Amino acid sequence: MFLKNLNIELKSAREIEKMKIAGKVVGEILEKLSEIIKPDIATKDIDIFVEKYIKSSKMKPAFLGQKGIRYPFPASACVSINDEVVHGIPNVSRVLKEGDIVSVDIGVIYEGYYGDGAKTYAVGKISDTASKLLKVTEISLEKGIEQVLIGNRLGDISWAVQNAVESEGFSVVRDFVGHGIGRSLHEDPQIPNYGKAETGVKLMAGMVLAIEPMVNVGSHEVVMVDDGWTVVTKDGSLSAHFEHTIAITEHGYEILTGCFS
Repeated sequence: MFLKNLNIELKSAREIEKMKIAGKVVGEILEKLSEIIKPDIATKDIDIFVEKYIKSSKMKPAFLGQKGIRYPFPASACVSINDEVVHGIPNVSRVLKEGDIVSVDIGVIYEGYYGDGAKTYAVGKISDTASKLLKVTEISLEKGIEQVLIGNRLGDISWAVQNAVESEGFSVVRDFVGHGIGRSLHEDPQIPNYGKAETGVKLMAGMVLAIEPMVNVGSHEVVMVDDGWTVVTKDGSLSAHFEHTIAITEHGYEILTGCFS
């Protein structure tokens, strides 16, 4: 059903169960990548692993062929290194090195329903600043999820993320936001990672939300590079990205993409 006057579709228990199956695969992949991501692996090899895992699970990659400004996205995973915020295109010539951080964003389709998740990984030993960035970004996601309660508002999620990030001296990306998810990868409502508590749409059972803080060490400003997909920090500072798909039920929230920490 749709909320009156809003394009927000409330999912049934049956629909959420399908999304949970999709999300489980996303979570499994993100967890297994912790063992695979290390110095000297090409970003294309990460993409190949992701695509094979999705297809072996009898599901479809959600990102492959997604419409873009110039051409469809050419891979099953977005793999973004260091100052790349989101939508990095995997490439055989992009090889990870000691000290890098790399974000992997994955979407899966199961029987017409989507799961979406992301995690940023340390490649070998990383700097103290990079380590803090990863920790703060993941904590900000946790703080946002804690606000996913019936009767709360979207602004409560946004404020919780922003507060967790800015209190540690980092900034949240404002040009890209979280989103509703279901039979489409991106549905209403949009979920900014900044905002004012007690504002916005009220949270209700049946909503399914992809909450995804993108956090920069420096300025929140970002730009898109010439490939028409990859988004980088404007000042060249490091960026991290964590994401979970969350369902709101009568009993509270449920993390559909599992625990991949």
